[in-house]
Amino acid sequence: MSQTSGDVPLLSLRDVTKSFGAVQALRGVDLDVYPGQVTALVGDNGAGKSTLIKTISGIHPIDSGEISWNGEPVSITGPTSSTHLGIQTVYQDLALCDNLDIVQNMFLGRETTSRGLLNEADMEKAAGRTLSDLSVTTVQSIRQLVGSLSGGQRQAVAVARAVMWEAKLVILDEPTAALGVSQTAMVLELIKRLSSQGIAVLFISHNLNDVFAVSDRLAVLRLGRMAEQGILSDYDTQTVVQLITTGSAAHPTPNGAATATATATSAGKG
Repeated sequence: MSQTSGDVPLLSLRDVTKSFGAVQALRGVDLDVYPGQVTALVGDNGAGKSTLIKTISGIHPIDSGEISWNGEPVSITGPTSSTHLGIQTVYQDLALCDNLDIVQNMFLGRETTSRGLLNEADMEKAAGRTLSDLSVTTVQSIRQLVGSLSGGQRQAVAVARAVMWEAKLVILDEPTAALGVSQTAMVLELIKRLSSQGIAVLFISHNLNDVFAVSDRLAVLRLGRMAEQGILSDYDTQTVVQLITTGSAAHPTPNGAATATATATSAGKG
């Protein structure tokens, strides 16, 4: 598939493998994520999506292969090294504390202090500014308990927390799962706003409508291999479904004929 012309990927994986005992979860995976673009990562259950994002996040060290950041090889040895690069991951459970308010959640473990006391004013200003920059306007107060928020609002708080710590890449794991129509629309707008601010987004989703609504690029995992990746406009829903289920698909060409992509056992190199 065609590549983004002239841009250097923010994050590149080359020939990455990861095994858990006899189970090979990732098999020579290549992946490119570009700054200011939304890359959708799709695949069936068991395709390796969770393992892949956890290797990027530093939870699982890779067995072999190379990870590059801004064109330079890097070693992601743990969550701290991933965070230092500017990678923030928002998992499905969001890791929010319902008994704390929005400000407290956004600064949890990173509280600002002054003379040994919490600097509530500075934290409120920073939290409010970040939410405002992301156009999150539906919360009544930044001192509202997170447990009282809707699903979409909770996602917004989790994303804002990630962005506030100078994230360059935000990984979103099924952010619209179990949300209603209006809440899903809110989260998708939030994803668009992230990319418009120059932040790269790796968007994991089973919902192809959401994928086609906000993504610039597509990466399809199947059985631990990258079946194919490329610019989203080169695909349609039927092609993506075929790639997810079989690892290969026919792409229409300008003259109306169809060309078959390589199968997942040999594809994934770009």
